Amino acid sequence: MKKSLMIGLAAASVLALAACSSGTPDAGGDAPSTAEPTAITVGVIPIVDTAPIWLGVEKGFFSDEGLDVTVQPTTGGAASVPGVVAGSYDFAFGNYVSGMVANDKGLGLKYVTNGNSTAGNPDFGAVIVAADSDIESPADLAGKTVSVNNLSNIGDTTIRTVVDNDGGDSSTINFVEVAFPDAEAAVTNKQVDAAWILAPFLDSAVANGARVITYNFSDFDPGLDVSGYFTTLKTFEGKPELVKAFQTAMNKSLEYADTHPDEVKQIVTTYTKMTMDQLDAMVLPKFNVEFNREALTKLGKAAADFGTLSAEPDLDTLLP
Repeated sequence: MKKSLMIGLAAASVLALAACSSGTPDAGGDAPSTAEPTAITVGVIPIVDTAPIWLGVEKGFFSDEGLDVTVQPTTGGAASVPGVVAGSYDFAFGNYVSGMVANDKGLGLKYVTNGNSTAGNPDFGAVIVAADSDIESPADLAGKTVSVNNLSNIGDTTIRTVVDNDGGDSSTINFVEVAFPDAEAAVTNKQVDAAWILAPFLDSAVANGARVITYNFSDFDPGLDVSGYFTTLKTFEGKPELVKAFQTAMNKSLEYADTHPDEVKQIVTTYTKMTMDQLDAMVLPKFNVEFNREALTKLGKAAADFGTLSAEPDLDTLLP
């Protein structure tokens, strides 16, 4: 029942945005040029994970490709997916399960570049428990209440896999939605037994005594790609020169960010309230250019096995 309601709300959001939109942005079908830059809007969550695009704009990687980029902050996939479908954004940032779910419902999305990947162990995302919790391993999460920011998405998909692989029964976990900024308090106040939480909230929780039970991205797969930049299949097929220019600039931005962590941290202070002191201790994501298709195949299969998708996704449709 809950899943059907969520699907209905997503469809309604898309239709509402489509009705309000002035149509597909005039990004042009011809090749962008530095003489007459093409204006595009990219919807991104203003978090550490999206530092490469902010850095790339500052470094001129996009203007070099004839693109005049407006980075539009969004609240997450719930806004970026319908925003791209309705034409409010030319491209947007979102995790791969969000894209798989959208295509499972026939929305026709296409990832054009990678966005961020697991950093390994330690990582920028983890499941935490209170210091005095009796939970010691992923298998111990069976039968417990665990929070994620969104149900039926990349958080619960990776956690359930890690729990099952550790010998637990993930079908007995009661997943509930708690926003990342509120997750540490939910654990401290015993509202949940464990919480999935990302940086910078992860770092704060651990500093306050919380224990990490699993770095669920890297424990799911040590090479897992988490998020990427996507557009509609219509744009991908109808404006190949625009897509190529965006891919070139975005991949250059990812390469630069991955080799310049100090500049990543500096740019993050320009669009968030985070300080350099907070960022110094933080584990940054990896910013890989190449897609890890094997890990994404594994992710899609897990999402289908747990009922988040009606069938395993077609990666040839989802990825370029």
